[in-house]
Amino acid sequence: MAARKGKGRQAVRNRKGGFPAWGWAVVGIAVGVVAMVVLTRHSLLPMAPTGPQPNPQATAQGGGDKGLAPAESAPKKPQYDFYSVLSEKEVRIPDEQISAQARAEQQQKQQAAQQAQATVAAQQQATTANAPAAVTENIQAAPAAALPPPAPGSGYLLQVGAFPSAADAEALKAKLALQGFVANVQAVSVGGQTFHRVRLGPFRSASELESTKQRLASAGIKAIALKEGR
Repeated sequence: MAARKGKGRQAVRNRKGGFPAWGWAVVGIAVGVVAMVVLTRHSLLPMAPTGPQPNPQATAQGGGDKGLAPAESAPKKPQYDFYSVLSEKEVRIPDEQISAQARAEQQQKQQAAQQAQATVAAQQQATTANAPAAVTENIQAAPAAALPPPAPGSGYLLQVGAFPSAADAEALKAKLALQGFVANVQAVSVGGQTFHRVRLGPFRSASELESTKQRLASAGIKAIALKEGR
């Protein structure tokens, strides 16, 4: 009896001092849950990029593309050369001088017309006072003769361009013809280089010159006025 009681007490003590099996099961589950949480959080974090990264503050260095061929530039348009192809005998006329000369010509025409009217009126009065009764006749006026062209060196010119290429000069001449202007092309040598000048004229008066120059400007064509060289 005494031996059985001793073994029973020893078993009770062993059960009281040991860790139960279900406790280990709980610990294992807890460890698994913690491990899953850690792994899940790690998978959600962004992966650190590997390799060289771009620097947003970096600037491109000049000369880095030295080996690249330069891009072809657009073809240049023909250049107008208005001043370097003038003859030594030709003088460029400023617009202010053209306007002043045109006004002076208009005033001279008005004065000449007034004088002619006064002379005709005086002759009519003298004829009426001294002559017998007038006889009415049908008289037809003779057609006005065409004005002769201006003498060389006495007119005005308009230069609208000068080109090293004859084809460019002829193209501008054709463009002017389509807009109602009659131009001519003259080849001159300046400094050993040949230029082809596109000109209008000669004009008999500054008034005609100014009118044509204004028409050219309205068409978007630049021109310079010249006094024709003698």
